[in-house]
Formats: sequence, C-alpha cells, structure tokens
Amino acid sequence: MPAQILIVDDDPAQRRLLEAAAVALGLDVVALSDGRAALERLAAPDGGRFEAMILDLVLPELDGIGVLERLSRTGRTLPVIVQVAQGGTDQAASAIRAGATDFLVKPASPERIEVSIRNALRLGALEKELARSRRAAGDTLTFDDLVTTSPAMARVVQLGLRAAGSPMPILLEGESGTGRERIARAIHGSGDRKSKPFVAVSCGMLAPGLLDATLFGLQTGPSARHPGKLQQAQGGTLFLDGIDELPLDVQARLLRALQEGEIEPVGAKRPLRIDIRLIAATDHDLIDRIRQGQFREDLYYRLNVFPIRVPPLRDRREDIPDLVQQFAARFASEQGKRSLRGIAPEALDLLRSQAWPGNVRQLENAVFRAVALADGPMLTPADFPQIASRHEAIPSAPVAIESNAVIPFDRPRLSDAPPTALAPQGDATIAAVDAGGDVRPLAEIEAEVIRLALDRYRGRMATVARKLGIGRSTLYRKLKELGIAETGEKSGAGKIAAE
Repeated sequence: MPAQILIVDDDPAQRRLLEAAAVALGLDVVALSDGRAALERLAAPDGGRFEAMILDLVLPELDGIGVLERLSRTGRTLPVIVQVAQGGTDQAASAIRAGATDFLVKPASPERIEVSIRNALRLGALEKELARSRRAAGDTLTFDDLVTTSPAMARVVQLGLRAAGSPMPILLEGESGTGRERIARAIHGSGDRKSKPFVAVSCGMLAPGLLDATLFGLQTGPSARHPGKLQQAQGGTLFLDGIDELPLDVQARLLRALQEGEIEPVGAKRPLRIDIRLIAATDHDLIDRIRQGQFREDLYYRLNVFPIRVPPLRDRREDIPDLVQQFAARFASEQGKRSLRGIAPEALDLLRSQAWPGNVRQLENAVFRAVALADGPMLTPADFPQIASRHEAIPSAPVAIESNAVIPFDRPRLSDAPPTALAPQGDATIAAVDAGGDVRPLAEIEAEVIRLALDRYRGRMATVARKLGIGRSTLYRKLKELGIAETGEKSGAGKIAAE
C-alpha cells in the first residue's frame, strides 16, 4: 500500500496543488478543509496510517496552531508541514514550537512541496524506527510494530493476538531467520505480562555443563544465590529458541517446572515458586525428533497447546518492499547516508525474485551491504552484487511498488527520464538532445513542453498552468517571452481559452 498523507487546507486551489505534488510522489492523499475534521480523522482507528500532514495555519473554527496543540490527544505522532502566507515567519516559528517539523511559504513551488514531503516522510520513518527500537529494548514491542501485509503473516498476527491474552505455553515453528523472536516479543508486549521481564535464551548456545545453573539457578550458600533464566522471567515471559537442542534430562526438569509451577535451583534445599509464560521456538519437526528419541513426547504435548507456524519469506513476498524500506531507513540513518531516498524498481524486482533461504535475516544483511555500497540516491541492482551475479539478466521492466514508504520511493519524473527524451505524452516525445548530440537549450525544451500542454488541454489556461505546476500569471509571462501564443495558434493548438 502506498504511503498516505493528510492535507488540511480550506482553499480548494491550494489543496489541488498540494495533492498534485503528493500524487507525483506516488502517495495516497486524504484532503480536508478544517482542523476539527483533521483531528477526528487522525483519532479514528485507522488514523495511524498517515505518514505526514500538510496543515494550513489559517483555518475556519480551529486554526493550525490549535490542531498542533491538540494533536497529542489523538495518540498519533507524525511529521507536520505547516503553510504560512508571505511574511508569516512569526506564525511559522510559533508552529515549530508547537510541534511542526517544517513550513512552506505560500505560494510554494511543486519542487519545494516535494522536498518538504520527502523530508517529512524520511523524518517520520526514522522516528518510527527509533520508537520501534525503544519498544523492543523495553519489551513493549507489539504486533503494530511488525512489518507485514501478506495473508500468510496476517494469520500469524491473528493467532498471536489470541495467544497474548492466554497464559498457556506457545510453540513457534518455522525456519531460522523468519523473525520468531520478534513475534514472541510482540506476543509478550500485547498481553497482560508486558510490564514484566522478557527473557530470551538461545538453547543451542548454552554450554552443556552450565545448562542447569543457567536455566534453573544456582545456590552455593545461604545468601549466595544466582537466579537462573526462569527466575529472571518471574511474572513475565521466557523465550526458549531452539528448544529441541535441550538434553533430555533438562527437558524433564523444564516439564516439571511447567506442570508444578516451581523449580529447584542447583544446591537449593527447597523448591522455589515461579510464574512465567513460556514461548518455545524450533526450526525442526518435533515429531521426527520424538521418533528419533531426541525430544520428550510429554513435553511436546505440553508445548503444542497453541502452535503458531511462521511462514518463510519466500511464502510472504508481499512483505519484501516494506521490509527493505524499514531496513534501509535504519541502516541509512546509522551510516549517515542522508541522500539515500529509495530503491530502483528493477532492484526491488531482483529482491522479490530470490528464494531467501536465510529468510528475513538474510534480507536484512543484504540490505545492510547494499546501503554500505550505495553512492547515489537510489539502491540499484549494482548495490546487490552477490545476488545480481547469480542472474544472467536483471529484469529491466519496472514493477509496481506498493509500500508504506518508510523511505520515500520515487516514480519517474522529468528529471528521472532517460537522457535521450523528456516527458513522453502519448505519442509525443520531447527530445533533450539535438541531432548533433548536444543538449538543447532549456528555453527550447520549456517552449515545447508548454506547446504540448496547450495542445493537450486545448488552450485552457487554468488547466495548463495547474498541470505545469505554475501560476497563470507566470504562464502568460512565459507565453509572451517565448512567443508561444502566436506559434501555438498557427500550429493548430487552437485559440487560447479564456476560462
């Protein structure tokens, strides 16, 4: 889904100008004419989908400053670009103090509007990523923080939300690198235990001789106690990744802890009561492990009360664009690549075509390397050399990118067109290079673009000016300077409509 932006302005002409600039960036737009309606829209259940807002400071009933002051009450945080009239720098300063991130002086050019929108989206992406990281560090990650649009993951989210409200053990099954720990953290952060500890243990990394002490604790004297992972998770959640790696005797002790709600630390004289929610994860078929005598059948049935199968990335390719954007936003910020603004369609098509045996973790590493290699504003196939080298040909046809625009993605514009042509319009193509191979003067190209617009919109000057992104007075001045009015009439463009 494209990123969505909220535009609030009571001037219909200005709303159309802002909408055109946002649509040119591939964004979805919701336009409103007053501040109260904007606050109600943001407070709605789906109000969090908006990535940014452009807000006029002069509005009926509730002005822009009032909207900014009340915005926090909606529970939404998003970058806000305010609009001020000429000479309204004092108003802009007040808006910045009230929480705005940027301002536009009306009338702003389409280019200036696009720059502000890009900066706002980039800022919003970084703020979301920082907030997500803080929630992950504070064990308050929720399912809203998971990047997913695929039906396969929608089922996982649905089951995870149901599991979050229950104290029963959960078994997460799926390949390594699919994000099982992140899902476990989201379950913890969405349930009643979210204010308690989340303790993650990789069972395969535990030294065999220290397993008992690490999991169940150690007591070497009356006051010398070393709490184990189960005690550290008291009241909260214990996540055991790779539970099939535990030896059979430790599995037996874990089963007793789950059944009896108590553990006996090594060296302790009496058991200790525990209250934990257990989430276990495995990338193996536990039934096969049971047949091989490597996993206890009774523990399996204790864990398998609420199984959740996490699909591999190859079965949820719809999530790749959003994951790439999230990773690229974070890595670009960490590496100081402020000019990086997106990914070329052919590069995204390349990533979508991969099987990704290492799943999300492998994709994350690939994007990390690509951001480190990138020296331009877009990630291209050349920034993924290890992947591109395995393909005999890289698809050249652009693919439709639907995303939440964590990093704003460009759609082709005049400045992005191939060097041999500008602005294809149906059967018309405006050459940027003359027959001798030299770049044509800008005035000639501008004159042809204006003639093309006059012909396409049949001389309707208001429409022509709006489509070109300039004011009518500017258009009339350019017609006079370039002598286009007479030329246009003689060439069949027709009489210039008065409108």
